[in-house]
Amino acid sequence: MNSGFVPVIRQPTLSSFWRSLLYFSIYRGFVALFFLGAVLIFGDAVSLGVQSPTLFRRIAITYLAVSAFFLLAQVRYRQHFDIQLTGQVVVDILALTLMMFASGGQKSGIAMLLLVVVSGAGLVGQGRMVLFYAALASVAVLLEESWWALVIDSTPADFFTAGITSLAFFAAAIAARLLARRVVSNELLAIDRGQQLDAQLKMSEQIIHDMEGGVLVVSAEGEIQMSNPQARFLLGLPFDGLSHTLPQTVRDRLNVWQVSHAETAETLFFHTTNRQLRFRYIPSSRMLDDALLYVEDLEKLNLHVQHQKLAALGRLAANMAHEIRNPLAAISHAAELLAEDRTDAFRYRLATIVHDNTLRLNRLVTEVLELGRRDQTSRELIDWNNFIDRLMEEIILHNASAATRITITTPSQVRVWFDPGHLHRVLWNLLTNALRYGSEKKGAVQVSVKKMPSKFLQIDITDDGSGIDKALQAQIFEPFFTTHTAGTGLGLYIARELCEANRASLILLPNDSGAHFSIMLEGSLCP
Repeated sequence: MNSGFVPVIRQPTLSSFWRSLLYFSIYRGFVALFFLGAVLIFGDAVSLGVQSPTLFRRIAITYLAVSAFFLLAQVRYRQHFDIQLTGQVVVDILALTLMMFASGGQKSGIAMLLLVVVSGAGLVGQGRMVLFYAALASVAVLLEESWWALVIDSTPADFFTAGITSLAFFAAAIAARLLARRVVSNELLAIDRGQQLDAQLKMSEQIIHDMEGGVLVVSAEGEIQMSNPQARFLLGLPFDGLSHTLPQTVRDRLNVWQVSHAETAETLFFHTTNRQLRFRYIPSSRMLDDALLYVEDLEKLNLHVQHQKLAALGRLAANMAHEIRNPLAAISHAAELLAEDRTDAFRYRLATIVHDNTLRLNRLVTEVLELGRRDQTSRELIDWNNFIDRLMEEIILHNASAATRITITTPSQVRVWFDPGHLHRVLWNLLTNALRYGSEKKGAVQVSVKKMPSKFLQIDITDDGSGIDKALQAQIFEPFFTTHTAGTGLGLYIARELCEANRASLILLPNDSGAHFSIMLEGSLCP
């Protein structure tokens, strides 16, 4: 995934530093408690404090008290991490050196605990100041050995041992620094990978949630492990977020699909939702029993395929229409020139037939081009009253009787969301059809607007004609279907397509006499 989706982490989170220091403080408390418990319980049986038992006990008690204080301070006061760590290391070196002196020097083995302190401080502090801690521990050991030599007794071998111990401190410090860098690098990588994985999971969940088809992850027993809303809707399952089992019909087929352990597609009919669904079974790896199921509404899938075919056909028809128009214009012009000579009646009649058919063909080409532009929708809020008034003026210019035959009933303020050009085309087709098939009576064609639930309006267009035969009602919206000799069969089909492109619908409603078309569209009505 592109790293732009994930913030770049420059350093580990602050909580990881304090957590490491907490573990270091707990370790210190156990060491102090061990020393104090050992001298109190076993006394002289252990070689601790053999040189100065009183000093050892006092240092052990003080060390335990200071360790408890550091632990409490770290819990209550999480600030100045480096200062707290350095203070704790200084106390460790001082306390362990004094206890080493009270126990007879380096022979007690306490110096090895200083090695642990230096290494631990280097890891906890991510390698910062670790060489300073090593130098401080070395100075403490050498001073302890020098004081032992001055006050009691010492040999050159003891100084050599102190020198070797100091070198071990620096070696441990360098190793801790390198290891700390490696730990930091791995922690940065783990944080970065974790955030990338989290971003990928969230993006995958969003993609699955927004998928048009249903997606299910199911167990071998048919338990739904994961699902998106579309899958639950198609299967009729509740949206309660709880685990459910697949319907019995799918579970029966799931057992068959699991035996083959191969990708399978099958169509099943659901009586509960009255849907025909197509299932695609994709098995997981052989180490897992879960499987992936894709669910698609077959009716919706077929409708989508049909729309794709119609869109391709529309583009092809539009390209052909452009090529037809040029020679068509030449034919029409030639027919007009021939019709100017009226001396030969038969010749004039033929020229008129040619001219009329070129006009009809040109109208067909225009409608095909209009169909090809259905996706170029620019919806806007239209003032219905002004729009219908202008449309009526155009219709009256073509058919003067429309002034009395069309009656419009509408509230004073109506606004509709539609592409103006598309709405003009839809209403022109419906009103001219109503005038063609309606009577010559006044008010033969009725146009009305009424409010519907939510943000929708209904525009009704009715006529008093003979109506549409019930046997033909299912075909009237099909392309190239017409009952008129001069019609192209595209008027109602284009009207419905333009309505759908504007998030509206055009349907034919049952009517006692004549035809009744209804447009459902978004809009507002103020009486």
